[in-house]
Amino acid sequence: MGKPFKGVVNLDITKSVPDWDPYAQPIAPKDAPNVLYIVLDDVGFSAMEPFGGLIETPNINRIAEQGLVYTNFHTTALCSPTRSCLLNGRNHTTNSMASITEAAAGFPNSSGHIPFECGNVAEVLGEQGWNTYAVGKVAPLP
Repeated sequence: MGKPFKGVVNLDITKSVPDWDPYAQPIAPKDAPNVLYIVLDDVGFSAMEPFGGLIETPNINRIAEQGLVYTNFHTTALCSPTRSCLLNGRNHTTNSMASITEAAAGFPNSSGHIPFECGNVAEVLGEQGWNTYAVGKVAPLP
């Protein structure tokens, strides 16, 4: 939602006051944190060291110690539905990703097209002034 217009509009432009705030590009808050998602396919949650696994990952350990780590995220045991759930925080059947995208069917819960109503984290952060990008394999967006 944009900011309300706080200027003044009169019949004579010389007696009007513009307000550019509603049209300004949003800027992330000062000292805003970086947001980083790392998603690995076909890796058990406990395979890596930060989560009790045997694979040593000192850099991922450091990142995990300094940030937020999901400890109760439920996967769907499939790659594209899990990524879509992580990106928009919704259940895989709610975001129309009940199966991998290659097996999409013409039904509302399994079309492979994430509905507009299921906004993703990049959209939310972008509206607040963050710069966002994705690298690698990501779930398709509408």
